[in-house]
Amino acid sequence: MPTFDVHVSSHHNRVMLTVAGELDFDTCPRITQVTDTVSIRNRTLCLDLAGVSFMDASGLNLLQRLHRHTEAEGGTLELSGLQQQPRRILALTAADARGHVDAGSGATVKSPAPTARCGDEGVRSS
Repeated sequence: MPTFDVHVSSHHNRVMLTVAGELDFDTCPRITQVTDTVSIRNRTLCLDLAGVSFMDASGLNLLQRLHRHTEAEGGTLELSGLQQQPRRILALTAADARGHVDAGSGATVKSPAPTARCGDEGVRSS
């Protein structure tokens, strides 16, 4: 089984998750466990996916649920570091065209404020 890791950090107005491994049926629940424990009300949830080389339909579903959840909480979902395969999945499913993700830059287009690049400080959660 491939290695999977989620690194979490929380700052004043943003929560950052750095994900490494495959985003699939087996690993998505681990991200949900982490995001369910962190307050995202009026904050940016930043997913640094530079370490994710593969994403299946479960990963796409997770991103869509996180987008709806952050929006409902008055926050923003920001994606960073999309590799080729996950970027292609988003483009093929038109998730990028619906305004959830800008597959060209890897950041959301929904943010009312300028988006910042995801950082890398925090606490590891495995």
